[in-house]
Amino acid sequence: MSIRLIVGLGNPGPEYEQTRHNAGFWLIDQLRVSLQRDKNFNALVGKTRISGEEVWLLEPQTFMNRSGQSVGAICRFYKITPDQVLVVHDELDMLPGVAKLKKGGSSGGHNGLKDITAALGTQDYWRLRIGIGHPRTLNLNQGVADFVLHRPRKEEQPLIDEAIAKSLDVLPLMVEGQTAEAMTRLHTSAK
Repeated sequence: MSIRLIVGLGNPGPEYEQTRHNAGFWLIDQLRVSLQRDKNFNALVGKTRISGEEVWLLEPQTFMNRSGQSVGAICRFYKITPDQVLVVHDELDMLPGVAKLKKGGSSGGHNGLKDITAALGTQDYWRLRIGIGHPRTLNLNQGVADFVLHRPRKEEQPLIDEAIAKSLDVLPLMVEGQTAEAMTRLHTSAK
C-alpha cells in the first residue's frame, strides 16, 4: 500500500516554529510545496507528486494534542485509509540525528499520536520518528513538556536536520509502497 498523505506534526504560531515539537513541520517544509490554509481541515494543506504519485501534505493548525481533528477530517474526505498515512513527529526516545520508520504501535506518550489514533480508530498508520533526544539522556535538568517546547541546542539542530534529510531520501520509496526497503535504508544510515 502506498502513502497518500504525509502529516507533519507541530504547534502553530511563530512562538513554536523553532521548537523540538515541530520536527514534523520541519520535514514538510523541506518539501518546498506551497501549503494553503484549509478551514475544513483546520490545517495547512498542499498536494505534490513524489515518484509520480499524488500525495497530500498536511500540517494541522490545531495544537499538537488535537492533531487528530485535521488528520481524521482529510482522511474521511479523500477516503484515505490509515495504512496510507505517514505521520512525521518528534521522538524523545531517539537521539538527535536518528530517524526511524514504523507502522503501528503505541503512542509512547505522544499526545499528537494519541489524538490521531483516536480519530482514525486504529494505531495502524505509519510513523516517521525524528529523534530529538530526552532531557535525561542529554543530561538536562528540564521537564519533558518544557524540553519539547524549546529550540534544540546549537549542536543538536544540525543532527536533527541531517535526520530529516535522510528521511526525505526514503520518502519516494514509502510513496511507492516499498516500505521494507525504505526502512532498511533509513535504519542502516542511522547513527
